[in-house]
Amino acid sequence: MTETSPSSGLERRLDVAVPLRDIEGEVQKRIANLAKSAKVPGFRPGHVPLKMVEQQYGPQVRSDVISEAVQTRFNDAVRAQNLRVAGYPRIEPHPSPTKAGEALEFSAVFEVYPEITLGDLSTVTVERPQVEVSESDVDRTVDVLRRQHAQWNEVERGAEEGDRVVVDFTGTIDGVEFAGGQARDFTITLGEGRMLPEFEAAVVGMRAGEQKSFPLAFPEDYHGKEVAGKTAQFAMTAKRVLGPTLPALDEAFARSFGVASGSLADLRAEISQNLELELGRKVESVVKDQALAALRSNATFTPPRSLVEEEAMAMANRMAENLRQQGMKAEDIKVTPDMFVAQAGDRVVLGLVLGDLVRNHGLAATREQVRSRVEAAAQTYEQPEAVVRWHYEKPERLVEFETAALEKNVVDWVLSRTRVVDRPTTFEALMGPARA
Repeated sequence: MTETSPSSGLERRLDVAVPLRDIEGEVQKRIANLAKSAKVPGFRPGHVPLKMVEQQYGPQVRSDVISEAVQTRFNDAVRAQNLRVAGYPRIEPHPSPTKAGEALEFSAVFEVYPEITLGDLSTVTVERPQVEVSESDVDRTVDVLRRQHAQWNEVERGAEEGDRVVVDFTGTIDGVEFAGGQARDFTITLGEGRMLPEFEAAVVGMRAGEQKSFPLAFPEDYHGKEVAGKTAQFAMTAKRVLGPTLPALDEAFARSFGVASGSLADLRAEISQNLELELGRKVESVVKDQALAALRSNATFTPPRSLVEEEAMAMANRMAENLRQQGMKAEDIKVTPDMFVAQAGDRVVLGLVLGDLVRNHGLAATREQVRSRVEAAAQTYEQPEAVVRWHYEKPERLVEFETAALEKNVVDWVLSRTRVVDRPTTFEALMGPARA
């Protein structure tokens, strides 16, 4: 007997009864089978008294049979009532059968998937960056490549932007040194922006051997919470100042990047082609982010709590593992699932919307779409055909391409229902300033 009743929201309660005669019958059958091979000291296999087999194995066998019977009855009831169960059910045994010894009764409490509702996307505006690779973009990239291959030599002048400065420094707050505020033989490349702007500004102009003291106010949102919003006093010594000597733009430079002809024009053409590919991926990413955000913001349903809790737990575990891999001690990792509940909720909602769109609008990736993406990625290798064959040797190697193709189908579906506006911009503004 099964009966489903709403509890609250997406939660459902399913009452199920399993006849005890079915359970006991299955228990006895399994014990009889075990008796054929059971090993008990003093008895030959197959000659152990059935009562001894039942004493030794009966509790575990009965537990297994009950678990399987409960799961089977639950699954049958779910199929019969066409329920879509989200997460795992919570099994609640009844204190005692309603009729003396006739049935094992329990309730399964679970959540069902919500009806997916999506608002009107025609009111959404998606901005698509409109940009072309210019000669100045190629010039900047060439300059970055030259800086990456620069020779560094000590200079006697004061440090300038682009120089490398080797320093010792000690920071204190209220006269007390703080964690991470000291370093020896620390190299700073001025202009890279890896240090706080005020810190780099203090280094500019320093000569080798020069000492300096300066205050530095940490921002309120600084990642180091123990110093965020506080002002530290730094004592610094510049030990070496090194200026870059850039390689000449000649045939040797071009050949060092695989340009067999040694032609700078060919090098620039190759750079331009690579920037075009990079640009295309960036534009696709920017548009995709807006399309998915539109789906999330126009979804008007509550996700199953169990799925959100599972996702929050998974996110917390991934974060903890990342911190462990970065060298943090397990006892110092203070990551809990409740820190990720809001983000997990957004992910679950978006995932449910995507799944609904794919099912109901035929947006699954086609073989041709996946193949096209694999072949495009393979073109960056010396033997593209071998790379394609490698990916198709195992299905799991295609997952990344299948996901990308599916997302592209979803994005195209969204764009066909939103207002898309081309927004002129520059390569540098879209990609960020090039850094050596």
